[in-house]
Amino acid sequence: MAQLPPGIRFITSFSRDQWYRAFIFSLTFLLYASFHLSRKPISIVKGELHKHCAASHEVELDSYKEYAAQIQPLKKPFNASQCGWEPFDKNNYKQLLGALDYSFLCAYAVGMYLSGLIGERLPIRYYLTGGMLASGLFTAMFGLGYFYNVHNLWFYIMAQIANGLVQTTGWPSVVTCIGNWFGKGRRGLIMGIWNSHTSVGNILGSLIAAYWVSTCWGLSFVVPGVVVAVMGIVCFLFLIEHPKDVSCSCTPSSSSKTFLNGTSRCRIQMLTLNAKENGKLQDPEMQHLLTDSENSSVSLNSSTVVSGEGRHGTSAISFLGALRIPGVVEFSLCLLFAKLVSYTFLFWLPLYITSVEHLDAKRAGDLSTLFDVGGIFGGILAGLISDRLEKRASTCGMMLLLAAPTLYMFSTVSKMGLEATVVMLLISGALVNGPYALITTAVSADLGTHKSLKGNARALSTVTAIIDGTGSVGAALGPLLAGLISPSGWNNVFYMLMVADACALLLLLRLIQKELQCDADHTLFKEH
Repeated sequence: MAQLPPGIRFITSFSRDQWYRAFIFSLTFLLYASFHLSRKPISIVKGELHKHCAASHEVELDSYKEYAAQIQPLKKPFNASQCGWEPFDKNNYKQLLGALDYSFLCAYAVGMYLSGLIGERLPIRYYLTGGMLASGLFTAMFGLGYFYNVHNLWFYIMAQIANGLVQTTGWPSVVTCIGNWFGKGRRGLIMGIWNSHTSVGNILGSLIAAYWVSTCWGLSFVVPGVVVAVMGIVCFLFLIEHPKDVSCSCTPSSSSKTFLNGTSRCRIQMLTLNAKENGKLQDPEMQHLLTDSENSSVSLNSSTVVSGEGRHGTSAISFLGALRIPGVVEFSLCLLFAKLVSYTFLFWLPLYITSVEHLDAKRAGDLSTLFDVGGIFGGILAGLISDRLEKRASTCGMMLLLAAPTLYMFSTVSKMGLEATVVMLLISGALVNGPYALITTAVSADLGTHKSLKGNARALSTVTAIIDGTGSVGAALGPLLAGLISPSGWNNVFYMLMVADACALLLLLRLIQKELQCDADHTLFKEH
């Protein structure tokens, strides 16, 4: 019998379950990357919507407007001002551009709370497909304003609001799906790698938008809109919500390693040791949890991913019930400030680079992708460290502690030249996006499959939506505050970001203390 070719041997070396998991990992990665791809163009196009023009050109500008009025019937879009695209060519352009960011992010924040509740009551595949098709439509709608010479501010604001609402279908859906397929073992590393889709989407969105921004900025929105819509069709054709749908085995969670937060991990270790001590010692945190739960018992050996039968038989968790899960409130509020910092960079970094480095919109957009490259490594590093240390809150706290002084250095060093800006973009991206990535992925999945839920995986969508929805409030405030503060100087914007990082760290102190106390108690029990 002839020897199998190396490629076939490689394929057969993996089980059917492993291939399905790899497929779902890749598919959900691409689906959410396309969402972020469609969010990035607005930050790139800002430099084209408003251009800095010299006061000496005012007379020439008036004559140019008169000439434009005569050739108005021509099909080619006419930009009514050499200072940018009306109505963003006025002196209050920063406030107007900030309004675009705020309208999208505010709608996203409000919609996210509802999205999780709706999403867990509908099939994920249909829900996500509908959201992606609608998102593609509204993203392209913004770009159509260029081709149809739309200069009404409310047109662009309504496009942003509608897009913000429909994009809330994405995150709870993909996190629920990936949580169904992957257990808790090495979840931090797996989701750290998977969460790089946000940075990959931002990079691709920046490159696509920058390609057309100087010649035809409408295509900077239309092309990403088409990409999202096409990926929505791919979602409808191929997304598998749960392993049981294709008779795959569920990944069992490891009872020896639980990474929910300091309280939860300590509870598991304490109970295991208590069993060895014949029940002499009690864990008050576990007693408190059982009091909060409607059920009076929790099995430590139960799988966090329910069976196919159980998945359809369990009822959806309430909003207040999700808030009672230990750690949800703290991580939600921490994410509010962490996402405030991240989204301020997302929406304002290209304009900042244009102002400081005096680059055109295309080069500034290309350079801003380095922040997302750093974010990829930051997310993976955060997941790897949290898996190794078994401390989610402490890992986030450590990166937040380093992020604040790094932001100050960035504001100072970036004025010294392009090379210094490149280095600081990579470092800042890693430290800013690391905690954000860890909380929105591994922490959300951990809390959404908390032991108190007794295997009710349908709660994952609601928990994810609460955490990300609260974070989205910060995402809405950050760009808005940046638009209001930046006229007084970019240094003040960086001070605001440093204060936000400090607040995020303070909100995690209780969980960090519990994680450290847990280790001390664990060592004490071992000695006994």
